[in-house]
Amino acid sequence: MPHMQPIPPDELPDDISERFAHYKKTRGFTPNSIQTMVRRPNIVRAFMQLNQAVLYEGTVSEELKMLISLISSQVAGCRYCQAHMANLSRIYRASDAKIAAVWEFETSPLFSDAERAALRLAYHGAMTPSQATQADFDEAYRYFSEEEVVEIVASLALFGFLNRWNDTMATEIEALPAQVANETLASGFSWEPGKHNADST
Repeated sequence: MPHMQPIPPDELPDDISERFAHYKKTRGFTPNSIQTMVRRPNIVRAFMQLNQAVLYEGTVSEELKMLISLISSQVAGCRYCQAHMANLSRIYRASDAKIAAVWEFETSPLFSDAERAALRLAYHGAMTPSQATQADFDEAYRYFSEEEVVEIVASLALFGFLNRWNDTMATEIEALPAQVANETLASGFSWEPGKHNADST
C-alpha cells in the first residue's frame, strides 16, 4: 500500500499536465511516481528534465540505457522500477528474451561484448557502496567514448534516485508495467510486486 496517493491529472499545472499526457501517450499510462512527486512541482519539473537528458539524448542506444536502468533497479531491489524498465525496454525494442536474461548478461548469448561491458559497469555501480572498479571502466572504454560512459553512469545514477523514491514511498505499481514484468521477469528473476501491489498492506 503506498504511503502517499498520486495527484489526479486534472489538478496539475498546465505545463506538467502536458508532459504527463506525453507519458500516457508513449507508455500507455502516467507513472504514479511522478504523480506523487508533483506535490512539489519544481521537483518533478527538474526530474523530468534530467530524465529526458539522461535517457533520451546522447549516442548510447535507448534500448541499452533501458537495460542498464533495469539491471540497476534489480541490484537496488526496487520492484516498481524493475517493472517500469522492463516495460520501457520492450518499448525501445529489446526482445522479451533479452529482458528476461538481463540478470544473466555475463553468460547469455543475447548480449554483445559492448553490452556486457555497459551492464557490468551498471551492475557494480548500482551496489551500495559502489563496487565499480577501474577494470570496469577500462572495459567500457573499449566500446564507448568518455561521453558515452557518462551516459551509462548517468543512467544508473538516475535510478539511484528513482529506486530510493519508489521503494521508500511504496509507490503502487500500474497494471501495464506489472503485466510486462510478469511476462518477462517473473520466471528468471522471480519478480513479484511486493509492497508495490495495490493489495499489499
